Amino acid sequence: MPRITITVPEKNAQPYRFQLDRQTVSLGRGSDNDIAIDSGSVSVHHAEMRRVEGGYELHDAGSTNGIKLDGVRYEVVPLRSGATVKIGDVSFDFELSDEESEALAREKPPEPSPITREAELPVNPRPPLASQASGGGFGEVLILLVLTVAAFFAGLAIRYQKDTGGSLIEAIQAKTAGKKPTAAPAK
Repeated sequence: MPRITITVPEKNAQPYRFQLDRQTVSLGRGSDNDIAIDSGSVSVHHAEMRRVEGGYELHDAGSTNGIKLDGVRYEVVPLRSGATVKIGDVSFDFELSDEESEALAREKPPEPSPITREAELPVNPRPPLASQASGGGFGEVLILLVLTVAAFFAGLAIRYQKDTGGSLIEAIQAKTAGKKPTAAPAK
């Protein structure tokens, strides 16, 4: 019987066993699931463990926090004996006896096993967003740079007016036209 151990952080591990002929096992926070998981990171109907020819797969049921293998989020995770998958922040450990592994290995599908194919090419991985990982995109950096330059020149114009009483823009225009800038009359 395949063994599943559910470990919610800071709680005791909960072991479960299922017959090899069991086709679907539902997992989630809701009490109507085959395995009810008491954790806020787990959706009401989070995932399903499905029996496929040659083994088992864990399917995300459209959950908020997903299922992750080695920190990468997948829609489907092929289950191998000894695999640990995260359901939200809960550990899902899958274990088969040697006899069960041999029985599953004898199942020869007519085409390559979907477990092998999906292990090599993950289905719909969801990497972290680039803006979350790097702290901001190019557009945000450009806007920040423009605002910084504008603030710098505004400060220069204010300082020039305080020191000379004239306008920095008029002084620059006069200098480019070859004229001497005029100062504002003293008050």
